[in-house]
Amino acid sequence: MRQSSSDITGLLFGSFNPVHNGHLIIANHLLQHTDIRNVWFVLSPQNPFKTGEKMLSDERRLELLKLAVSDNKNFHACDIELTMPVPSYTVHTLKKLQGLYPSQRFVLMIGSDNLAAFDRWKDYEELLSLAEIYVYPRLEANDSPFLSHPSVTLVDAPRIDISSTQIREDLRAGREPRYLLPDKVLQKIIENNYY
Repeated sequence: MRQSSSDITGLLFGSFNPVHNGHLIIANHLLQHTDIRNVWFVLSPQNPFKTGEKMLSDERRLELLKLAVSDNKNFHACDIELTMPVPSYTVHTLKKLQGLYPSQRFVLMIGSDNLAAFDRWKDYEELLSLAEIYVYPRLEANDSPFLSHPSVTLVDAPRIDISSTQIREDLRAGREPRYLLPDKVLQKIIENNYY
């Protein structure tokens, strides 16, 4: 991997509806096996590709995200997109973060399924020039012409098949998706009947 620095921050974007152990496992794996030293979980109020998804409120998803990352000093819940226009575009968020934290080096952390559709992202060519992209494997897709781009690094990481959609369905059906998400997150969801 590239030269090490204490200022390398990985950005993991998501609606986190809800955050689950798959998100945390991938983030921790990249923290341990790359030059990333901190991971910011960037909560998206609206993913442009998921416009029909029923979402828990921004405030409640942020509350659950903060609970999920509270026991890891290298994890941070980032709410910057909640202050920006909707829908959220990664290129806009990245530029805003780079302006606010000029000494930080930001790396995007995305799944191979997202890289396969990367040419559908807003201003994807500019994104490739603004930041490096670390790609972790997903079951859905692993091939993309962008894999050979100099800004893209494929990271060997576990393939995690945990779905927020399945967790929501389990909760609505009265099933308890224990072990799929942090205990304190599950407890908060059940206590407040979030889904």
